[in-house]
Amino acid sequence: MGNSKRKLTDSLSSFLLLVGFLVFLIGQYLAFKAPPDVQQGYLVRILYVHVGAAWTAYLAFIVAAVYAILYLWKQNPSYDRLSAASAEIGLLFMALTLFGGMMWARPTWGVYWTWEPKLTTSAILTAFYVGYFLLRQAIEDPEFRAKAAAAAAILGVVNIPINYMSVYWWRSIHQTATFDIVNRKLHMDPSMVLPMLIDLAAINILFVAFLRMKGAIAARAAAREEIYD
Repeated sequence: MGNSKRKLTDSLSSFLLLVGFLVFLIGQYLAFKAPPDVQQGYLVRILYVHVGAAWTAYLAFIVAAVYAILYLWKQNPSYDRLSAASAEIGLLFMALTLFGGMMWARPTWGVYWTWEPKLTTSAILTAFYVGYFLLRQAIEDPEFRAKAAAAAAILGVVNIPINYMSVYWWRSIHQTATFDIVNRKLHMDPSMVLPMLIDLAAINILFVAFLRMKGAIAARAAAREEIYD
């Protein structure tokens, strides 16, 4: 029964991974067929992945906070492992967001990096979750480590609205958010919306697949530690 359940979980993760990559390829195909932007030309193609990575990083950090709350409530170590796994994936997507932003900034602004509000808050958000993992490494006691990490994961989501709203709160050279939820507008040509949404869906599917896989790996590692202890 246990082996069958483990096999089903692995199969589902592999299926989601395959679907995610296939949907991403479809999104990229449509992105390259989409017309160039009036101002940015073909450089706009970077945004198809950049925006999806940023939103999925937000999602991953929020999921990490939700699992952190569940851990503090239920004291179930699996919730701590999933919280850490989601935070790690979020950090990966945030790094991809920063890289894509730098590739877009060089031809647009003339520099790879400038300390304007959006980039600065993105760097702070990234640094916070680097600190989150340093915190986890620094504490040896498993229970205290899980509680401290849970508190950090919950605190971390405060940075998400600050990062998103930075283009509205402070004068910035960064363009307005593509998905402008404040003014309920979409700042892009309608022909570009479909590939953007498909790429976003693909990256979210990949996030779920990565979370399942990372959670399973962490559970097996924890089981091995219990055996040796």
